[in-house]
Amino acid sequence: MCGIAGFYALKKDFNTEKGSGILEDMCDSIISRGPDAFGYWIDQNASVFLGHRRLSILELSDAGKQPMTSINKKFVIIFNGEIYNHLLIRKEIEKQVGTVNWKGLSDTETILAGFELWGVENTIRKLIGMFAFAVWNTEERSFTLGRDRVGEKPLYYGWLYDNENGKILVFGSQLKSIRKHPAFISEIDRDALSLYFRHNYIPAPYSIYKGINKLEPGTLFVVSDSNVDGKIVKYWSAESVVKVGVLNPFEGTLGDAVTELDALLNNAVKLQMISDVPVGAFLSGGVDSSTVVALMQSNSSRAVKTFSIGFTDEMYDEAKYAKQVAHHIGTEHTELYVTPEQAMMVIHELPEIYDEPFSDSSQIPTYLVSKLAKTQVTVALSGDAGDELFCGYNRYTFTKKLWNNLNYLPIGVRSGIAQMISSVSPNKWNNLFNSFRFVNNHRYIGDKIHKASGILTSRTIEDLYLGLISHWSSPCDLVLNSLEPSGIYKSYTSLFNVLDDVQKIMFLDTVSYLPDDILVKVDRAAMAVSLETRVPFLDHRVVEFAWSLPQKYKMNNGFSKLVLREVLYNYVPKNMIERPKMGFGVPLGDWLRGPLKPWAEDLISEDKIRKEGLLNYDLIKDKWDDHMSGRRNWSYQIWDVLMFQAWFENQKKN
Repeated sequence: MCGIAGFYALKKDFNTEKGSGILEDMCDSIISRGPDAFGYWIDQNASVFLGHRRLSILELSDAGKQPMTSINKKFVIIFNGEIYNHLLIRKEIEKQVGTVNWKGLSDTETILAGFELWGVENTIRKLIGMFAFAVWNTEERSFTLGRDRVGEKPLYYGWLYDNENGKILVFGSQLKSIRKHPAFISEIDRDALSLYFRHNYIPAPYSIYKGINKLEPGTLFVVSDSNVDGKIVKYWSAESVVKVGVLNPFEGTLGDAVTELDALLNNAVKLQMISDVPVGAFLSGGVDSSTVVALMQSNSSRAVKTFSIGFTDEMYDEAKYAKQVAHHIGTEHTELYVTPEQAMMVIHELPEIYDEPFSDSSQIPTYLVSKLAKTQVTVALSGDAGDELFCGYNRYTFTKKLWNNLNYLPIGVRSGIAQMISSVSPNKWNNLFNSFRFVNNHRYIGDKIHKASGILTSRTIEDLYLGLISHWSSPCDLVLNSLEPSGIYKSYTSLFNVLDDVQKIMFLDTVSYLPDDILVKVDRAAMAVSLETRVPFLDHRVVEFAWSLPQKYKMNNGFSKLVLREVLYNYVPKNMIERPKMGFGVPLGDWLRGPLKPWAEDLISEDKIRKEGLLNYDLIKDKWDDHMSGRRNWSYQIWDVLMFQAWFENQKKN
């Protein structure tokens, strides 16, 4: 795991001394991604500047240093990630060409040998792993950026311009690197900002800055003398994988599927445990992380190190469950109970850790558990992606049931019901439910009823799902002078023709929420403390197999992740796992009314908001006043605003 940064000027005489200084500044800004070493490579004639910050995981000697040049000097690469099958690829190369004079055991060296033998795209298709890279072809004079299939490793890029050097392609693992280039102009993309307020993250290919994009997963970006503007090459497509899987489903029994999945996950976990530094795992005690840890322990002769964060608030505490699972499996378990004060201290670090607006509040415990794990290991495996692949989120079945009920009613009738519901204030709905004692937890039932009224007129289940997961339902009312891009929810009409309703929303999460929220959250939190994270469920063979499974093997009679649970039951007793699903969150609503109130009020003061000219102050004040009074629970919407404001202030300083 490392950090990469650099640039490629189309004008071929970029000043080398000036360029090397820029490159060093770009790499210094991401030193936490690679604190062990800094390396750079410059092609003065081509104006190519490649920089690398190293976190040493495999091949700790100088034989693993980057940038790295291929044996025949054709390719120069900077690489972030891990290739878990690279030793097998070495054997394939040796079988084809004979003896190879390898300098070490670095996966980067393996990749370069593959590039020379098969070319970039063909080599990438053979890799099992996570990666982001930049490679310069010295013979063809072409420059390629690449990102792994599902988006575990980040990569930003874009074109800058200055009067002296013309067009410059700049790139980096994080935006803070790109901001260090003197040609960079930090203009906020208001349209992308509107996406942020809907989703609490900015989906690819957008970034918060105009002219800077995220390279989408499964994609190469290639610039050459014959195509100076660059072209996108898709070498792996989630859409194609899903379509092939659904149209050619697994035909075995549930037992057959369990056996196959167990073998695939065992292999994925075993490969991802390969390291020259200590390896551990995050453990929440849920199905996904417990499966990963159980398979790790079955492949280890020593107790696996596992880590959990606990909270004194029972509503947010999973540590007790993790401890039970760890004891049964036999791991060396470490847990840390965090006070609200300790958790809130992290908030002031978030704008620097997440150098793009990001407001999934589970970023706080994610950072804390990463910091805990780093005290003992340099690599941690996680159970992320199990929910997206095996239908684990409660919202999938909820959305399906809601859609089935709505679909019986004509759109005109639904519109009338929506108007009727919204005409009654949320507070009155709360009082009504309180007086009749319809539900136990009725404090904000009115908020939920009002949100439901807003999605009653949805015409597709995708629109319904977007409405349910949206934080700000009309973000362009909040972001001044913005036009929200239509996004991925409008892009997959042909695929949706072969998917059932639940598969549609599972797919949308797989290509957006997973890479742009979950994986971003973990990557930034872990790399802030120089910890590498690995995700066995995102071995592309597991992804492809999961999408070939009939839906009844995932969700059956309201029972989620059926096939994955059956795998886990081979290692952990059923009664230790079966319990209501918990989120990895924090009590934001109470914090905002209490200890965080002065900090929040400063960030959203009228003077600041109006002076910045980006957000609608009146909308923010209405929600703040509602939340403070207890009439409404706007904690997520307010957190979105606060995380943007904190980020905005931080980036102005840098």
